Amino acid sequence: MIKTFNSLFVTMLGLGKIKFIPGTFGSLATTIILYILFHIFNVSSHFILIGLVIIFIYSFPAVTSYIKDNENKDPGEIIIDELIGQSIPIFAYEISHGTEKSPDEAFIFYSICFVLFRFFDIIKPFPVSFFDKNFKNSFGVIMDDVCAGLYVILSLICFMVLSSYLI
Repeated sequence: MIKTFNSLFVTMLGLGKIKFIPGTFGSLATTIILYILFHIFNVSSHFILIGLVIIFIYSFPAVTSYIKDNENKDPGEIIIDELIGQSIPIFAYEISHGTEKSPDEAFIFYSICFVLFRFFDIIKPFPVSFFDKNFKNSFGVIMDDVCAGLYVILSLICFMVLSSYLI
């Protein structure tokens, strides 16, 4: 029972089993889910944060259990790490201003976060590559995407600072 639950959890209900670009589908699903939660259902950021923290904490034992008997310690079907990493810049955007955002503004920002996250997750600049190459366990699987999410935030901050000087 727990093995089935962990499999569904780490593959985001089987979405990771898609043969073609499962990580991209996981990131896209996360972007859509967060948009719906924040902008359609108006769920409090506190509840979403609690959910994301629970997912983050549980992902370590779930991924460990899933890869235990697998030679590949970072199989492509594990996409819960995409949910965690993609959530970081989107959640930071939602709490950064403390004001109501228009759905159009949010859609544009979510799209930018999606593209930047996929870019950093695929290109794997340091320290994303460090975690990906040196930790062949749940820690490496999850932390490379956390770093990619943090790179998105850093990129957007740099863009905002530079644009404030240029405008």
